[in-house]
Amino acid sequence: MAARKAQTRPTIALIAERVGVSPGAVSYALNGRPGVSDETRARILEVAREVGWVPSTAARALRGGGAATVGLVITREPQMLGIEPFFMSFIAGIEQVISEQGFALLLQVTPDPARETATYREWWSARRVDGIFLTDLTVDDPRLAILEDIGLPAVVVGDPAYAGGLTAVGSDDAGAAEQAVARLAQLGHRRIAHVAGPERFVHTLRRSEAMRAAGGRLGVEIVAEIHTDYTFDDGARACGALLNLERRPTAMVFDNDLTALGALRAARTRGVDVPRDLSLLAWDDSPLCSLTEPPLSALSRDVAAYGAEAARALLATVKGHDGALASSISIATLVDRGSLGPAPHDVVADAAS
Repeated sequence: MAARKAQTRPTIALIAERVGVSPGAVSYALNGRPGVSDETRARILEVAREVGWVPSTAARALRGGGAATVGLVITREPQMLGIEPFFMSFIAGIEQVISEQGFALLLQVTPDPARETATYREWWSARRVDGIFLTDLTVDDPRLAILEDIGLPAVVVGDPAYAGGLTAVGSDDAGAAEQAVARLAQLGHRRIAHVAGPERFVHTLRRSEAMRAAGGRLGVEIVAEIHTDYTFDDGARACGALLNLERRPTAMVFDNDLTALGALRAARTRGVDVPRDLSLLAWDDSPLCSLTEPPLSALSRDVAAYGAEAARALLATVKGHDGALASSISIATLVDRGSLGPAPHDVVADAAS
Protein backbone atom coordinates (compact mmCIF):
# COMPACT_ATOMS: atom_id res chain seq x y z
CA MET A 1 0.00 0.00 0.00
CA ALA A 2 1.47 3.32 -1.06
CA ALA A 3 2.32 5.84 1.64
CA ARG A 4 -0.23 8.60 1.92
CA LYS A 5 1.14 11.98 0.83
CA ALA A 6 0.91 14.66 3.50
CA GLN A 7 -1.42 17.51 2.66
CA THR A 8 0.34 20.74 1.74
CA ARG A 9 -0.37 23.69 4.02
CA PRO A 10 -1.94 26.57 2.05
CA THR A 11 0.57 29.37 1.40
CA ILE A 12 0.60 32.86 -0.05
CA ALA A 13 2.53 31.46 -3.02
CA LEU A 14 -0.25 28.93 -3.72
CA ILE A 15 -2.90 31.66 -3.62
CA ALA A 16 -0.81 33.87 -5.91
CA GLU A 17 -0.47 31.01 -8.42
CA ARG A 18 -4.20 30.31 -8.48
CA VAL A 19 -5.19 33.95 -8.84
CA GLY A 20 -2.40 34.76 -11.31
CA VAL A 21 -0.84 37.62 -9.34
CA SER A 22 2.41 38.15 -7.45
CA PRO A 23 2.88 36.98 -3.84
CA GLY A 24 3.31 40.65 -2.92
CA ALA A 25 -0.17 41.44 -4.21
CA VAL A 26 -1.61 38.56 -2.17
CA SER A 27 0.15 39.86 0.93
CA TYR A 28 -1.29 43.34 0.39
CA ALA A 29 -4.80 41.93 0.00
CA LEU A 30 -4.66 39.57 2.98
CA ASN A 31 -3.30 42.27 5.27
CA GLY A 32 -5.79 44.93 4.19
CA ARG A 33 -3.12 47.18 2.67
CA PRO A 34 -3.46 49.31 -0.47
CA GLY A 35 -1.74 48.28 -3.69
CA VAL A 36 -4.33 46.04 -5.34
CA SER A 37 -7.68 46.78 -6.97
CA ASP A 38 -10.93 45.97 -5.20
CA GLU A 39 -11.68 43.29 -7.78
CA THR A 40 -8.30 41.61 -7.33
CA ARG A 41 -8.56 41.83 -3.55
CA ALA A 42 -11.97 40.17 -3.60
CA ARG A 43 -10.66 37.35 -5.81
CA ILE A 44 -7.62 36.80 -3.57
CA LEU A 45 -9.78 36.63 -0.43
CA GLU A 46 -12.15 34.20 -2.16
CA VAL A 47 -9.32 31.85 -3.13
CA ALA A 48 -7.79 32.15 0.36
CA ARG A 49 -11.07 30.92 1.84
CA GLU A 50 -11.30 28.10 -0.69
CA VAL A 51 -7.83 26.71 0.12
CA GLY A 52 -8.28 27.21 3.87
CA TRP A 53 -5.46 29.69 4.33
CA VAL A 54 -4.91 31.17 7.82
CA PRO A 55 -2.13 33.52 8.89
CA SER A 56 0.87 32.09 10.72
CA THR A 57 0.66 33.25 14.34
CA ALA A 58 4.46 33.07 14.61
CA ALA A 59 4.87 35.29 11.59
CA ARG A 60 2.23 37.69 12.87
CA ALA A 61 4.04 38.01 16.19
CA LEU A 62 7.38 38.70 14.50
CA ARG A 63 5.73 41.44 12.41
CA GLY A 64 4.20 42.94 15.56
CA GLY A 65 0.76 41.78 14.52
CA GLY A 66 0.10 39.69 17.63
CA ALA A 67 -0.29 35.98 18.19
CA ALA A 68 -4.11 35.84 17.92
CA THR A 69 -4.03 34.04 21.26
CA VAL A 70 -5.18 34.97 24.75
CA GLY A 71 -4.06 33.24 27.92
CA LEU A 72 -5.59 31.99 31.16
CA VAL A 73 -3.60 30.55 34.06
CA ILE A 74 -5.69 28.84 36.74
CA THR A 75 -3.89 28.28 40.03
CA ARG A 76 -5.53 25.11 41.26
CA GLU A 77 -4.55 21.49 41.62
CA PRO A 78 -4.78 20.16 38.02
CA GLN A 79 -7.20 17.37 38.97
CA MET A 80 -9.64 20.00 40.26
CA LEU A 81 -10.28 21.47 36.83
CA GLY A 82 -12.19 18.43 35.62
CA ILE A 83 -14.72 18.67 38.47
CA GLU A 84 -14.92 22.46 38.86
CA PRO A 85 -18.12 23.53 37.08
CA PHE A 86 -17.39 27.26 37.33
CA PHE A 87 -14.24 27.25 35.23
CA MET A 88 -15.65 24.84 32.67
CA SER A 89 -18.60 27.18 32.02
CA PHE A 90 -16.39 30.27 32.17
CA ILE A 91 -14.00 28.85 29.55
CA ALA A 92 -16.93 27.86 27.33
CA GLY A 93 -18.06 31.48 27.34
CA ILE A 94 -14.57 32.69 26.47
CA GLU A 95 -14.27 30.25 23.58
CA GLN A 96 -17.63 31.28 22.15
CA VAL A 97 -16.38 34.86 21.70
CA ILE A 98 -12.72 34.45 20.79
CA SER A 99 -13.28 31.72 18.20
CA GLU A 100 -15.52 34.07 16.24
CA GLN A 101 -12.62 36.55 16.11
CA GLY A 102 -10.03 33.97 15.02
CA PHE A 103 -8.34 33.87 18.44
CA ALA A 104 -7.32 30.81 20.44
CA LEU A 105 -7.10 30.25 24.20
CA LEU A 106 -3.84 29.14 25.80
CA LEU A 107 -4.70 27.48 29.13
CA GLN A 108 -2.33 26.45 31.90
CA VAL A 109 -3.26 24.93 35.26
CA THR A 110 -0.74 25.04 38.09
CA PRO A 111 -0.92 24.56 41.87
CA ASP A 112 1.92 27.07 42.38
CA PRO A 113 1.25 30.85 42.44
CA ALA A 114 4.93 31.52 41.69
CA ARG A 115 4.63 29.37 38.57
CA GLU A 116 1.65 31.47 37.50
CA THR A 117 3.59 34.74 37.59
CA ALA A 118 6.57 33.12 35.86
CA THR A 119 4.22 31.97 33.10
CA TYR A 120 3.11 35.55 32.39
CA ARG A 121 6.72 36.64 31.93
CA GLU A 122 7.46 33.65 29.68
CA TRP A 123 4.39 34.24 27.53
CA TRP A 124 5.25 37.93 27.18
CA SER A 125 8.90 37.22 26.33
CA ALA A 126 8.02 34.59 23.72
CA ARG A 127 5.10 36.66 22.31
CA ARG A 128 2.83 33.68 22.82
CA VAL A 129 -0.26 35.66 23.87
CA ASP A 130 -1.72 39.07 23.12
CA GLY A 131 -3.37 39.37 26.54
CA ILE A 132 -4.47 37.41 29.60
CA PHE A 133 -7.41 36.89 31.93
CA LEU A 134 -6.48 37.49 35.58
CA THR A 135 -8.70 35.48 37.94
CA ASP A 136 -8.83 34.96 41.71
CA LEU A 137 -7.84 38.53 42.50
CA THR A 138 -6.23 39.04 45.92
CA VAL A 139 -5.91 42.13 48.12
CA ASP A 140 -2.77 44.06 47.04
CA ASP A 141 -2.34 41.47 44.29
CA PRO A 142 1.36 41.31 43.29
CA ARG A 143 0.42 40.15 39.77
CA LEU A 144 -0.91 43.63 38.94
CA ALA A 145 2.57 45.17 39.31
CA ILE A 146 4.12 42.39 37.23
CA LEU A 147 1.65 42.92 34.38
CA GLU A 148 2.23 46.68 34.50
CA ASP A 149 5.99 46.10 34.45
CA ILE A 150 5.98 43.88 31.36
CA GLY A 151 3.11 45.71 29.63
CA LEU A 152 1.00 42.60 28.96
CA PRO A 153 -2.66 43.54 28.29
CA ALA A 154 -5.03 41.99 30.82
CA VAL A 155 -8.60 41.90 32.00
CA VAL A 156 -9.27 41.31 35.68
CA VAL A 157 -12.12 38.92 36.39
CA GLY A 158 -13.14 40.41 39.69
CA ASP A 159 -13.95 43.53 41.67
CA PRO A 160 -12.98 46.68 39.69
CA ALA A 161 -12.08 48.46 42.95
CA TYR A 162 -9.11 46.09 43.39
CA ALA A 163 -8.06 45.90 39.72
CA GLY A 164 -5.34 48.57 39.87
CA GLY A 165 -6.76 50.51 36.93
CA LEU A 166 -6.93 47.50 34.60
CA THR A 167 -10.06 46.62 32.69
CA ALA A 168 -12.28 44.60 35.03
CA VAL A 169 -15.35 42.42 34.58
CA GLY A 170 -16.81 41.96 38.03
CA SER A 171 -19.51 40.10 39.90
CA ASP A 172 -21.92 41.66 42.36
CA ASP A 173 -20.89 39.55 45.34
CA ALA A 174 -22.29 42.05 47.83
CA GLY A 175 -25.70 41.99 46.17
CA ALA A 176 -25.75 38.20 46.13
CA ALA A 177 -24.79 38.04 49.80
CA GLU A 178 -27.62 40.45 50.61
CA GLN A 179 -30.07 38.18 48.77
CA ALA A 180 -28.84 35.13 50.66
CA VAL A 181 -29.09 36.62 54.13
CA ALA A 182 -32.43 38.30 53.39
CA ARG A 183 -34.00 35.04 52.19
CA LEU A 184 -32.73 33.10 55.20
CA ALA A 185 -33.94 35.83 57.57
CA GLN A 186 -37.34 35.65 55.88
CA LEU A 187 -37.40 31.92 56.71
CA GLY A 188 -36.72 32.71 60.35
CA HIS A 189 -33.01 31.84 60.51
CA ARG A 190 -31.02 33.82 63.06
CA ARG A 191 -27.78 31.80 63.12
CA ILE A 192 -25.95 31.39 59.81
CA ALA A 193 -22.51 30.04 58.97
CA HIS A 194 -20.43 31.07 55.96
CA VAL A 195 -18.31 28.31 54.41
CA ALA A 196 -16.02 30.48 52.33
CA GLY A 197 -13.24 30.11 49.81
CA PRO A 198 -9.56 30.92 50.44
CA GLU A 199 -9.17 33.92 52.73
CA ARG A 200 -6.73 35.69 50.39
CA PHE A 201 -9.25 36.16 47.56
CA VAL A 202 -10.99 39.51 47.12
CA HIS A 203 -14.34 37.88 46.35
CA THR A 204 -14.12 35.93 49.63
CA LEU A 205 -13.51 39.17 51.51
CA ARG A 206 -16.35 40.99 49.75
CA ARG A 207 -18.81 38.17 50.40
CA SER A 208 -17.85 37.94 54.07
CA GLU A 209 -18.16 41.69 54.61
CA ALA A 210 -21.51 41.84 52.83
CA MET A 211 -22.97 38.89 54.75
CA ARG A 212 -21.99 40.40 58.08
CA ALA A 213 -23.36 43.80 57.09
CA ALA A 214 -26.65 42.27 55.93
CA GLY A 215 -26.83 40.14 59.06
CA GLY A 216 -26.38 43.21 61.23
CA ARG A 217 -29.27 44.95 59.51
CA LEU A 218 -31.60 41.94 59.56
CA GLY A 219 -30.87 40.58 63.04
CA VAL A 220 -29.00 37.52 61.76
CA GLU A 221 -25.79 36.38 63.44
CA ILE A 222 -22.95 34.97 61.34
CA VAL A 223 -21.89 32.45 63.97
CA ALA A 224 -18.85 31.12 62.13
CA GLU A 225 -16.80 31.49 58.96
CA ILE A 226 -14.71 28.56 57.74
CA HIS A 227 -12.30 28.89 54.83
CA THR A 228 -11.94 26.01 52.35
CA ASP A 229 -10.14 25.14 49.14
CA TYR A 230 -13.47 24.78 47.28
CA THR A 231 -13.36 20.97 47.31
CA PHE A 232 -16.11 18.47 48.15
CA ASP A 233 -14.07 17.05 51.04
CA ASP A 234 -13.41 20.48 52.55
CA GLY A 235 -17.13 21.25 52.40
CA ALA A 236 -17.89 18.02 54.23
CA ARG A 237 -15.27 18.77 56.90
CA ALA A 238 -16.58 22.30 57.39
CA CYS A 239 -20.14 21.07 57.79
CA GLY A 240 -19.05 18.48 60.34
CA ALA A 241 -17.22 21.11 62.39
CA LEU A 242 -20.23 23.43 62.33
CA LEU A 243 -22.60 20.65 63.38
CA ASN A 244 -20.38 20.09 66.42
CA LEU A 245 -21.00 23.61 67.75
CA GLU A 246 -23.10 23.75 70.90
CA ARG A 247 -25.41 26.30 69.30
CA ARG A 248 -24.92 25.28 65.74
CA PRO A 249 -26.16 27.32 62.78
CA THR A 250 -29.54 26.57 61.32
CA ALA A 251 -28.35 27.53 57.83
CA MET A 252 -25.05 27.45 55.94
CA VAL A 253 -24.01 29.47 52.89
CA PHE A 254 -21.22 28.03 50.73
CA ASP A 255 -18.92 29.87 48.32
CA ASN A 256 -19.29 27.22 45.61
CA ASP A 257 -21.37 24.22 44.67
CA LEU A 258 -18.80 21.52 45.45
CA THR A 259 -18.45 22.50 49.11
CA ALA A 260 -22.25 22.61 49.42
CA LEU A 261 -22.47 19.12 47.93
CA GLY A 262 -19.91 17.89 50.45
CA ALA A 263 -21.92 19.43 53.26
CA LEU A 264 -25.12 17.76 52.07
CA ARG A 265 -23.36 14.40 52.21
CA ALA A 266 -21.94 15.15 55.68
CA ALA A 267 -25.33 16.24 57.03
CA ARG A 268 -26.98 13.08 55.74
CA THR A 269 -24.24 10.95 57.34
CA ARG A 270 -24.95 12.64 60.68
CA GLY A 271 -28.69 12.05 60.36
CA VAL A 272 -29.36 15.79 59.90
CA ASP A 273 -32.29 16.33 57.56
CA VAL A 274 -32.02 19.02 54.87
CA PRO A 275 -34.00 21.29 54.91
CA ARG A 276 -35.99 20.32 58.05
CA ASP A 277 -33.01 20.53 60.44
CA LEU A 278 -30.53 22.52 58.34
CA SER A 279 -30.77 24.79 55.29
CA LEU A 280 -27.98 24.84 52.68
CA LEU A 281 -27.32 27.46 49.99
CA ALA A 282 -24.59 27.29 47.34
CA TRP A 283 -22.89 30.08 45.44
CA ASP A 284 -22.37 29.58 41.68
CA ASP A 285 -25.10 27.26 40.49
CA SER A 286 -24.33 24.27 38.27
CA PRO A 287 -26.16 21.20 36.92
CA LEU A 288 -24.82 19.26 39.90
CA CYS A 289 -27.11 21.26 42.19
CA SER A 290 -30.19 19.83 40.45
CA LEU A 291 -29.05 16.21 40.77
CA THR A 292 -28.99 15.97 44.57
CA GLU A 293 -31.78 15.00 46.94
CA PRO A 294 -33.02 17.47 47.88
CA PRO A 295 -31.87 19.66 44.98
CA LEU A 296 -29.55 22.41 46.21
CA SER A 297 -30.75 25.99 46.30
CA ALA A 298 -28.16 28.31 44.78
CA LEU A 299 -27.14 31.84 43.95
CA SER A 300 -27.26 31.32 40.21
CA ARG A 301 -25.65 33.38 37.46
CA ASP A 302 -24.87 32.75 33.81
CA VAL A 303 -21.18 31.87 34.15
CA ALA A 304 -20.76 31.28 30.41
CA ALA A 305 -22.08 34.79 29.76
CA TYR A 306 -19.61 36.05 32.38
CA GLY A 307 -16.76 34.41 30.46
CA ALA A 308 -18.05 35.82 27.18
CA GLU A 309 -18.16 39.34 28.63
CA ALA A 310 -14.60 38.95 29.92
CA ALA A 311 -13.49 37.78 26.47
CA ARG A 312 -15.10 40.76 24.74
CA ALA A 313 -13.40 43.09 27.22
CA LEU A 314 -9.98 41.47 26.68
CA LEU A 315 -10.23 41.57 22.88
CA ALA A 316 -11.21 45.23 23.10
CA THR A 317 -8.22 45.90 25.35
CA VAL A 318 -5.85 44.01 23.04
CA LYS A 319 -7.10 46.01 20.06
CA GLY A 320 -6.80 49.29 21.95
CA HIS A 321 -10.46 50.24 21.65
CA ASP A 322 -11.72 53.23 23.61
CA GLY A 323 -13.91 52.44 26.58
CA ALA A 324 -12.15 49.15 27.37
CA LEU A 325 -11.80 50.18 31.03
CA ALA A 326 -15.57 50.17 31.56
CA SER A 327 -16.45 47.36 33.95
CA SER A 328 -19.34 44.95 33.71
CA ILE A 329 -21.11 43.26 36.59
CA SER A 330 -22.40 39.67 36.66
CA ILE A 331 -25.49 39.48 38.87
CA ALA A 332 -26.67 36.35 40.68
CA THR A 333 -30.28 35.34 41.34
CA LEU A 334 -31.31 33.11 44.21
CA VAL A 335 -32.87 29.89 42.89
CA ASP A 336 -34.75 28.10 45.69
CA ARG A 337 -34.89 24.41 44.76
CA GLY A 338 -35.50 22.59 48.01
CA SER A 339 -32.54 22.81 50.39
CA LEU A 340 -33.91 25.92 52.15
CA GLY A 341 -36.57 25.60 54.80
CA PRO A 342 -37.95 27.38 57.83
CA ALA A 343 -35.56 27.68 60.76
CA PRO A 344 -35.96 24.78 63.23
CA HIS A 345 -36.27 25.33 66.95
CA ASP A 346 -33.01 25.83 68.83
CA VAL A 347 -30.73 22.86 68.35
CA VAL A 348 -27.61 21.63 70.08
CA ALA A 349 -24.83 19.42 68.81
CA ASP A 350 -26.23 15.96 68.16
CA ALA A 351 -25.12 12.86 69.98
CA ALA A 352 -22.91 11.78 67.07
CA SER A 353 -20.57 14.70 67.82
